[in-house]
Amino acid sequence: MSYIILGQIGAAHGVKGDVRVKSFAAEPTALGDYGPLSIAGGQTLAIERMRPLKGDMLVVKFKGVDDRNAAEALNGAELSVTRSALPAPDADEFYHADLIGLAAFGESGEAMGTVKAVLDFGAGASLEIADADGGLRLVPFTNEAVPTVDIAGGRIIVAPPATIEGEAREADKEEDS
Repeated sequence: MSYIILGQIGAAHGVKGDVRVKSFAAEPTALGDYGPLSIAGGQTLAIERMRPLKGDMLVVKFKGVDDRNAAEALNGAELSVTRSALPAPDADEFYHADLIGLAAFGESGEAMGTVKAVLDFGAGASLEIADADGGLRLVPFTNEAVPTVDIAGGRIIVAPPATIEGEAREADKEEDS
């Protein structure tokens, strides 16, 4: 059974068992839509109440976590659900967990490596691809740079960045004419 991480518990918030939670859901409060959440060791936590704090941060009170000491013991725990608990993504949408592990190939079929991570530093998502020698490459996760995502086939097709940059430069030249 595969699990998808939906959030991570942070510091205690107050003295009555509330904790800060960083939500990884597209809509942060959707964290409460999936029923009990699992943490390491097989323990499950049910949300008693929740409120937005700022951005993707929430203040959450879990049932049975009734004081600051119990809340502090959860600091750093990842909250997850089974993959089957999540709705199917829309067309051209992907769960990060579905992308990690896919084989990456160039447009002419050459093996490039394996998707190791999906990163987003604010300017859009990038795929981190590790080659057979352990080298890493970042590829923007755009339709131009990754024109094919075949989850069922276990692969993606990556357009070489030089081609993308070259096409962009050619397009700029055509617009300038």
